[in-house]
Formats: sequence, C-alpha cells, structure tokens
Amino acid sequence: MTPSKPSPSAGGGEQEPLPLMPPGQTPDPWGMKRVENLITALTGVLSARVVVTPLGEVSEVHVLTRSDVQPKQVVRNIESALMAQLGFKIDHRKISVAQTADVRPIEALQQEAITERSKRRMVVFKSIEVRPSDRPQRVLVRVRLAYGEREAQAEEVGTDTVRNRVEAAARAAAACLDELLADNSVALEGAQTMEAFERKFVFVAVHGLGGREAQLLTGTCEIRESAERSAVLAVLDATNRWVDARR
Repeated sequence: MTPSKPSPSAGGGEQEPLPLMPPGQTPDPWGMKRVENLITALTGVLSARVVVTPLGEVSEVHVLTRSDVQPKQVVRNIESALMAQLGFKIDHRKISVAQTADVRPIEALQQEAITERSKRRMVVFKSIEVRPSDRPQRVLVRVRLAYGEREAQAEEVGTDTVRNRVEAAARAAAACLDELLADNSVALEGAQTMEAFERKFVFVAVHGLGGREAQLLTGTCEIRESAERSAVLAVLDATNRWVDARR
C-alpha cells in the first residue's frame, strides 16, 4: 500500500492531513492556505505566510500586524485559534511577528492629505442668507466665511434682481476676505452670470492687494443651488490660490 502523506505538525503529534485546495488554484498539498486564512482573520493581523518542510511539518510562520497590537498576544491568539478551529498545535517559537506603523489604502491617504491641506490654506465658505430688506424691492445678502480659527460676516443690500443679488453676494464675500486677511486687501471689480457649454456660471473679478503689489484675480463657479451661493464660491475660487501663495 502507498503510505499516506504526513500531516502538518509543529508539536510532534500525528493529525489528519488538511484537505487540498480546489482545482485551478496554486497547489497546496498540506492545506496551509486554511491556516494562513485563519491567522489573517485574527484581530490586528494584516497578512500571514506559513512555511512547511517537504514532509509537511510547519517550520516557520511569518505574520505582519498593526503596531497597536502586542506581538505576544498575537502569538497566543494564533495558537488558540489554530487549536480551536483546526485542532492544529503549533510551537510558539516558530511564529515570528513583524509590525507596521500604518497600512491603509492609498486613496484614503491621498484624501486625508488633501483635506488637511485644504484646512490649512483655504478660506472656507460657511453660510449665505438672502432675505427681503427693510427697503422696498431690495434684498439683504449676508455671507459668513472662515479662515483657520477666525470667522467673518458681511452684509450687502441690492436690488431684487438676479444680477444685483449676485453682485451683492460677491461684494459681501470680498468684504469678509478683507477682514480675514489682515495683511492683504480684497475688493470686488465685478460679478456677472454667463452661459457656456449649456450651463450657467458666475464669473467674478477681484482686486487683491498685498503690500505694494496689486493683482487682478478671476474665478468662476457653476450655478447649481443658487446664483448667490455660486457668486461667493467664485470669489473664493479667484482668491484662494492667491491667499495660499502669500502665506
């Protein structure tokens, strides 16, 4: 009779051999993929690789974990899980644990970096309010912006037409910027709505003065929620790169 293949063993006892991997996958005559998958499922474990001898005995277990878990606890967890789930005893001295500081998807890291930089450099839109003024056929536009820990609010009154409401919102945004940027001066040159590519936009021109240097800045924003909101965002589009460059 042909002798059966030895079972994987790290403690010396004889055990039933683990089943083979399904057809079409990488050959795994000793069933070590089951062991690796179980180890990888444990808390804090990122990856695992089991090395076996030609006779099917486990010679090494390499585990990569997060830095917030204790290596000794990981080893104990592996021993307990293998015994409880597979009836598989392993010598703890054959388990080596390596740790990494931070393993996250690159998309998450990129988004975190973008968000952090935006918080540091940009003037942020907080709110806009458009309501009837005390004067007939007039509206009051109130804009609130933030820059770091500071906030500013400004109000402008304009005739109740789309064009004048847009200009009032842009003037209020420029006034907030003028207050927030202590070493710079911002003044609105003009704001208007325009159509392009079958969409409507607000286009603004802003004068930025820093020291003795004056610069004409332009910005745009597609109209989605309201023309007044887009006017404020267009002012920020015109000025945020200029503000960042002057820090």
